[in-house]
Amino acid sequence: MEEIIQEKISADHLLYVSLKYTKTCDVIMNLILRWRRMIQVSIDRALKHAKQKKKISSIPTNPISKIEKVRLLFKKDENFLQVIEMYEMFRKIEELKRERIGEFRKNVNLKVEYQGKEVNINLEKLKEYAARLEKFISSVKQFLSS
Repeated sequence: MEEIIQEKISADHLLYVSLKYTKTCDVIMNLILRWRRMIQVSIDRALKHAKQKKKISSIPTNPISKIEKVRLLFKKDENFLQVIEMYEMFRKIEELKRERIGEFRKNVNLKVEYQGKEVNINLEKLKEYAARLEKFISSVKQFLSS
């Protein structure tokens, strides 16, 4: 849990301090990569805990199988499933077509093309992601303490 908290602290600093003063798409990318790492660690810890509690028989080695297994474990937690969908986009973010808009301005925006749709990652969207991730961490913490 400590590693997850450390990643969250770093991500929060990027969101509330670095992005506030620099307003660049590089900071947005770093924030997304930090969140991706945090979700990845959370998934690994949750699967390890589920195996110890005999809720699953084995832990898959490839990321897509891990995602599917975690989806089954948390199928009743709507927020958790939304975060997993975000994570799938975050995993591919470096390979996706990206466009930087309004850098160094109040309305900095990273336009990403994902699954044939245009996703605008701006300050409002990042705050929405942060709120979801806050609930996600609470779910993981609760699961790990059970």
